[in-house]
Amino acid sequence: MSRSTPALRSLSTAISIGELSARSGASPRMLRYYEQQGLLNPVRADNGYRRYCSDALTTVAQIRGLLDAGLSTDAIRQILPCAHGSEPTIDPCPEILDALAHERERLDERIRHLSASRDTLDRYLTATHSATHRD
Repeated sequence: MSRSTPALRSLSTAISIGELSARSGASPRMLRYYEQQGLLNPVRADNGYRRYCSDALTTVAQIRGLLDAGLSTDAIRQILPCAHGSEPTIDPCPEILDALAHERERLDERIRHLSASRDTLDRYLTATHSATHRD
């Protein structure tokens, strides 16, 4: 089962972690991580194996897209209930917009920090090249 969908009607129509991995491109280890983070919620068959409903494929695509956007799994957990489609499209509810704005601010801060680090490295490189060419 994906997110908070009702229990699977029939485990025979559910897909295994291996099939979800093959179809989504996410490794079984990554799928288990998504489960640990509360992003995927498979049901367990009598044998203890994870079984996913068909919308889990879309959910994995959403998770991967949101991770690619730089969002944390905490932010993704908030956003997933409002996400639709594999892109995803997100319903514009205020709490989600606030979470997205916060994540964008967090990314901007990281970019500023990385830019400052790059500038420092550039100064070291310039000084090193200047010292090398003087000798």
